[in-house]
Amino acid sequence: MFPRDTGLLVGKVLQGETRTLARVLSMVENGDPLSESIMHDIYDPARRSLTVGVTGPPGAGKSTLTCRLIGYWRGSGRKVGVIAVDPSSPFSGGALLGDRVRMQEHASDPGVFIRSMGSRGHLGGLAGSTRDALELLAAAGYDPVIVETVGVGQAEVEVASLADITLLVLVPGMGDEVQTMKAGIMEIGDIIVLNKADRQGIDQLESSVMASLELLPEGSHRPPVVRCSSLTGDGIEELTGEMDGLLSGILDRDSLVRRRTTLILESILREKGRHMAARVVEARFGSIERAVDLILDGKTTPYGIGVLLSEEHASKAGD
Repeated sequence: MFPRDTGLLVGKVLQGETRTLARVLSMVENGDPLSESIMHDIYDPARRSLTVGVTGPPGAGKSTLTCRLIGYWRGSGRKVGVIAVDPSSPFSGGALLGDRVRMQEHASDPGVFIRSMGSRGHLGGLAGSTRDALELLAAAGYDPVIVETVGVGQAEVEVASLADITLLVLVPGMGDEVQTMKAGIMEIGDIIVLNKADRQGIDQLESSVMASLELLPEGSHRPPVVRCSSLTGDGIEELTGEMDGLLSGILDRDSLVRRRTTLILESILREKGRHMAARVVEARFGSIERAVDLILDGKTTPYGIGVLLSEEHASKAGD
């Protein structure tokens, strides 16, 4: 089903060899025919790496906050990976490197890997390959892996489907915007970060956010609200403490693994044509839930199922 000449690449990624990791990321981003084979071999549903989404409107200080979080985790000896999803260049389709420039202080740190990826016009600003890039960085030993969005369109919603914990970053001066935000945007933040807390207007922002949260439907997740300043570093320890609390208190380990696996499989089904793909999966495995069980048991991977779907589609097209 898969070509078997990817073992050397897979082995070097698992060893954390950064040049190979960069090469494989480019293969995934560019849709190289070997990329599905690599992802199939590298996929581990039980990976322990935490994925953190950082999202919010432009100008909210997401990149500066990400820099602070990198510094915090590096201080405890953890390797940190970052996928910065940038607006695509209208000429090349590649990623603008603004986020890399802002994170330059970590560029020479061998324990930090930063990759900018272009959205390539994908709805919500997230490239379809971002999902696979997060898996690759986790396989290479980076924990946590941060994905930062452009903060436009539906990106705020899409990042929530990729991350274990999503930080929604807001700043003073946007009180009226908070009031008009769609409830779905407010709900996707597992933690709401009030950044630039050293500026005037932070109290008004907090009041607006709390008022908006009161409008959430009964029984909805009410995210904690944390003030911090990515400029001074104030509040960063409180923020990471809230994240640790979510992982230890709300997220059951087994359900987290199942959620990740289901989301990756559902994403691949959408790429293959959701209606047809679901029918094929149900015919082959009995149900999507049963397919997830087999993935968790190590009998297949979401990428292996994706190839089966492609083969099924090609077979029907040839009839």
